[in-house]
Amino acid sequence: MRTQGATTMIEISAGPVTLSDRRTERSWTVEVGPYALGAVPVTQDLYERITGGRPGTADGDRLPVEGVSWDEAVRFCNALSVGEGLRPAYLVPADASDGPEWDRTADGYRLPTEAEWEHACRAGTTEARYGPLDEIAWHRGNSGERLHEVGGRRPNDWGLHDMLGNVWEWCWDVYDAEVYGSYRVLRGGGWFDEHWGCRASVRRRSHPTLRIDDVGFRLARTLPG
Repeated sequence: MRTQGATTMIEISAGPVTLSDRRTERSWTVEVGPYALGAVPVTQDLYERITGGRPGTADGDRLPVEGVSWDEAVRFCNALSVGEGLRPAYLVPADASDGPEWDRTADGYRLPTEAEWEHACRAGTTEARYGPLDEIAWHRGNSGERLHEVGGRRPNDWGLHDMLGNVWEWCWDVYDAEVYGSYRVLRGGGWFDEHWGCRASVRRRSHPTLRIDDVGFRLARTLPG
């Protein structure tokens, strides 16, 4: 089932997902509730319409926005929510040293949790990828070492495009606070990654203020349980 807004959203049913981390060799299972996820990453056109800016070095309306920090992605979610008459999901304090708080009762746009991201990426599958890599993802072996327009590769069984490859995607979660402080989780692999980086389970991290040329994000919304 699909909902329409600034971007096409796919409704995702609740369910369990098991995450793993190769660095710590641990795994954990999360039960996610119902939510909606963007069918494609946020595009440069949408980002510019909401913020007035177009970051990154590549240019194209249907290219995924990149060079956006986690902090900027959070502010974009709030701005888009206000523009559509939704309650913003994030309370962003005036003191930049304090991170935003997530109002889990809000109906506005937000970043997916990494459990939601992996649950949606797998779309009920259990393999490393939801299809043959060249059919579903832009990666180093087929991208020509550049960004590509969203939606150009085969979607997974739930109708989600570019879950692997093209750009890494910011998630809400802190990666490992004890070791990396405020660093946030990135998922999905990008256009410059080798095949082993484009798998449903792969986790990467970055500081929330950094802008990286292969990192974008995808919208999520909480649905009634």
